[in-house]
Amino acid sequence: MAAESTAHELLARHRPTLDQALEAIRTRAYWSPHPEHPKAYGENGSLDAAAGKAAFDAVLNTRLDLGQPGTDDWVGGEVSPYGVELGVTYPHADVDVLLPAMKAGQRAWREAGAELRAVVCLEILKRISDRTHEFAHAVMHTSGQAFMMALQAGGPHAQDRGLEAVAYAYVEQVRTPDTAEWTKPQGKRDPLALTKQFTPVPRGIALMIGCNTFPTWNGYPGLFASLATGNAVLVKPHPRAVLPLARTVQVARQVLTEAGFDPNLVALAAERPGEGIAKTLATRPEIRIIDYTGSTAFGDWLEANARQAQVYTEKAGVNTVLVESTDNYQGMLSNLAFSLSLYSGQMCTTPQNLLIPRDGIRTDEGPRTFDEVVADLARSVDGLLGDDARANALLGAIVNPDVKARLEAAARLGEVALASRQISNPDFPEAVVRTPVIVKLDGAKPDDEAAYMNECFGPVSFAVAVDSASDAVELLRRTIREKGAMTVGAYTSDAEVEQAVQEVCLEEAAQLSLNLTGGVYVNQTAAFSDFHGSGGNPAANAALTDGAFVANRFRVVEVRRDA
Repeated sequence: MAAESTAHELLARHRPTLDQALEAIRTRAYWSPHPEHPKAYGENGSLDAAAGKAAFDAVLNTRLDLGQPGTDDWVGGEVSPYGVELGVTYPHADVDVLLPAMKAGQRAWREAGAELRAVVCLEILKRISDRTHEFAHAVMHTSGQAFMMALQAGGPHAQDRGLEAVAYAYVEQVRTPDTAEWTKPQGKRDPLALTKQFTPVPRGIALMIGCNTFPTWNGYPGLFASLATGNAVLVKPHPRAVLPLARTVQVARQVLTEAGFDPNLVALAAERPGEGIAKTLATRPEIRIIDYTGSTAFGDWLEANARQAQVYTEKAGVNTVLVESTDNYQGMLSNLAFSLSLYSGQMCTTPQNLLIPRDGIRTDEGPRTFDEVVADLARSVDGLLGDDARANALLGAIVNPDVKARLEAAARLGEVALASRQISNPDFPEAVVRTPVIVKLDGAKPDDEAAYMNECFGPVSFAVAVDSASDAVELLRRTIREKGAMTVGAYTSDAEVEQAVQEVCLEEAAQLSLNLTGGVYVNQTAAFSDFHGSGGNPAANAALTDGAFVANRFRVVEVRRDA
């Protein structure tokens, strides 16, 4: 009775939200149940700014015991990009003990049905949302995002993506009815009659491999898509970004327990320094689904070697913006400057290559040469980041030494149009903060091609001179086809050029943003409306989120009986 009462309460509490999410993914209109503004929190059980910071501080230098079976050690070692040692230790799992324990709870979770699983997931998301301020500090001090970005992208935007995945999972599972009465006429003989039962069944245990830069935003879609479709989920965080996902696991285990399910349906796999357990886990026979965000090399390895699992990867691409003409030159410069600067370019959606005709472009302010466009863009970035306080709020911190090394090396690849400069952060003196570098390259030179045709993750952009708009379009096509792209942007007031760019993106399956000059940027996507990635080019084999992202996480098993 207690379990039935809990289920009824969860359905009453969260079914309206689920219905709104289902309507949002149908219409693709703006909607979010998770407020972006920091002051929206502090009532109805949610933590305000002070309480969230206190909750974050309270976990530092402690042992985060999740009550998991098979714990054989305690591991940690996270150091914030802002210079703070977190000092948190996490359970290290003996997977030979943990994986069987996770599997044990799947039958009851499967039998709960799609609707109850969905509202349990929504309760997990609600409790995470109530702790958005706490999670913001955890994301900030593991990813290097500035606080406001960590609060929004690591909080409500990540929660939106998780809810979106639950909505798609629900739609796909209820597409087939639970039962059917099947009757086939046989002429003068009695008809054939069967009762058919259809049950969505999980594939098995899902492995979610977290990333360093967006642990919740990139992690929640796979986590909740797998959980909502009946699978247990093993969360393997990036070793430099454990805390946000460990807290997520902790909340999930608590909610599952209260709802009458086995908490081991969600568990954490933290690792010792240098242990590299992702490869070991990925090829275990118990692991039947894998979600991964990170480098192309490891994503390719997973796709080639984790043959027993359904693998969803978001890897790396070379994001390109084609600049042919504009009727809002200042708006274009401002929009691009923000896109290049946000979170120090440490986003899989940040533009890298700016393709500009060497003879220049047409603008509402008259013609501009290639050199003038690049110089004007450099001044726009400088103006945006000229105030150190505003720069720190936009740039955050460099997430790891590899990004800093790529930034420094980029300045030697060509003529520097905008040099990167160091900015001090008075609140975190040890943070490494750098402004973007813009380097001029020539699209006709093979030596330059070696630079711009590879991803240079971080605050690095290449202004690539091309012979014409048509050459830019063909270079765009080749870049997407060979290297992939999470985003493509274009600025043009020419209908034929716009059509050519659009056709390339349709043929090569890349998400396109045209003539953005206001407060929407090419490297931002909105849950319930925008698709993040397409799954159709080398940058990713899945999109966040569509039906394909969830439908193969379960299969429908049929039982037939004589009527």
